Parts: sequence; structure tokens; C-alpha cells
Amino acid sequence: MLPGAAISLQRHPRTRFVLYGDESVVLPVLDTLPALKAASTFHHCDVSIRMDERPSQALRQGRYKSSMWKTVEAVKTGEAHVAVSAGNTGALMAMAKFCLRTMAKVERPAIAGIWPTVRGESIVLDIGATIGADAQQLVDFSMMGAAMARALFGIEEPTVGLLNVGVEEVKGQDEVKEAARFLKENPIAGLSYRGFVEGDDLGKGTVDVVVTEGFTGNVALKTAEGTAKQIAGYLRAAMSQTWMARLGYILAKSAFDRLRDKMDPRKVNGGVFLGLNGIVIKSHGGTDAEGVAAAIDLACAMAENGLLGKVEDSLRLFHERLTTNGPTAAIAPETI
Repeated sequence: MLPGAAISLQRHPRTRFVLYGDESVVLPVLDTLPALKAASTFHHCDVSIRMDERPSQALRQGRYKSSMWKTVEAVKTGEAHVAVSAGNTGALMAMAKFCLRTMAKVERPAIAGIWPTVRGESIVLDIGATIGADAQQLVDFSMMGAAMARALFGIEEPTVGLLNVGVEEVKGQDEVKEAARFLKENPIAGLSYRGFVEGDDLGKGTVDVVVTEGFTGNVALKTAEGTAKQIAGYLRAAMSQTWMARLGYILAKSAFDRLRDKMDPRKVNGGVFLGLNGIVIKSHGGTDAEGVAAAIDLACAMAENGLLGKVEDSLRLFHERLTTNGPTAAIAPETI
């Protein structure tokens, strides 16, 4: 975490860090990073949350005392603009939701991730916060994802698609079809709904924002990460089999370097918790300093571009419109 923060500080020299942790572990490392130390305030915490703790247990035992709670609380009190953690995802979500609370009219938060595509980058949500989602939640995810795309990519009207088993309107679960019907019949400012997208559209970059529920999104994320590692392994094995292959690698090294950089999951590390009254970013627990730096870079971009305000405005305008238009505009499950 600390070497990653030091790397990000070089790219964002105006950043200031508020660090929470065990002083016996943190301070010796911090002393080796003088620039980061000068830009940081450190607070000792006696309690840390283990990676295998259940969220309910972590919330009960770690609330008010743990380094994770203190990190999130700093956002609530205004001491920090964004909280970044590489710890237990479930515990972080539980604490963030309890401490920051969800925005008005938002039932469940979502985790949004950045997805590399052949066109650049897209946003995919939810990638693990909400297992199963009804039509209303999918519509909320669409608006929050579009707001993040406006803040991060500077796109005035991001394109949004619902992840489905086919592009035909008759396919998919009732919740997905109902959300699609609503988005199609009720245009939302700052969002261009493009219909259903399939799994192969994730890599194509067919839309700027792909919306799904957390189980499917998390499986898709882990599958993509595993596929990237698999391809990298194939290439390494192929390039070392014969002297001709090794010579070919040397001649094409710059191209392979660009490919490796494009496929590097560290470059897009960091899941943004959306729907809360504050910004929290979850870094992958198994990443290295470069991955942590990418998550902190993302935190800086979200704070500087006013992500929280854009999400709040989108949700407020949408729900005001629902109230004005009456109950016929509300989403209800299809009756059979």
C-alpha cells in the first residue's frame, strides 16, 4: 500500500494522505519513503480486519476501532475525499454502507470497475456488491454508471447496455427485461440506452457502461482476469520453445510490450463503491505497488471530477421525474 501511494504521489503531487494502521508495521516502511511521509498524516489503530472475517463479525468487532472503519469514517467527517482499501471486500462494503449510508432512494450500492476494451475503456457494474438485483436497482446502476463515465471519461451522454444472454428483447430474466423496458420507454438525461449486450461485447467496448447484477459481474471479472493470465502464459511458453521463437520475440519485443501493458490488470485496478454518501475504492488484495497506485490514481480522478455530485444529481432528477409522472412511471415486476 505505501509504495503504491508513493508512486501515485509522483503523478499527483498535490495529494495528501491520511494513513491508518499498526504503527509497528507502517512507520518503518513510511520512514523509507520520505516524500510520502511528508505528505501524510498517520493514525495508529490497534485493530485490523482479517481477510477471512465475515462482514457481520468485522462490523461488530471492528466498528469505531479498526483501521478500515477509521479510513471510511475519514470520508464521512470530511478529513478525506476518498477512502482506498485493499482489505476484506465484504467487510469494507458493510462498514462503508453502515458509516456513510446509501444515497436517498438507493436500496443497494454497487461496485463499478473499469474494463479495458479494444476501443479504450468501459465501466462495468455491479461486480460483486449485490447478488441478484431487481429492475429498479438495475436502473439505478445504469444512472450511477453513466454518472461515473461522465466524471471519468468526460462523455456528456454515455451509452449504457444491460448484460444479457442475448440481444433479443424476449430473452433474459424478468428483472432484466423489465429494466430494459423502462430504460427504453423513459429516456433519462445524461444516459443513452442502447439495449442488451452480450458477454463478448465487454471486450469490444460496444457501450460505455455495462450493467448487471453482482454475481454475474464478479464471475465475468474473474473470468477476464484468468483469461488474460492464461494468454500471457501461452505466449511465454510459445516464445521460449525454439531459438527461432526466441529470435522472433526479440524482433517483436516492442509489440509484445504494448500487448502486455494493455492486458495488465494492474492498470485498471480499483472498484468504486457507488450509491453511498461518500467515495470508497476497493483495490485488489493481491495486487502490487503499481496496482495500488492505479487505484489511488482513480481515487484522485473521482474526487477531482466530482463523481459524488454527478451521481447525486442523476438520482435526484430521476426520482423527481418519477414523482411528477406518477405511479405509471414506476417499475413493477411483470405479473403472470
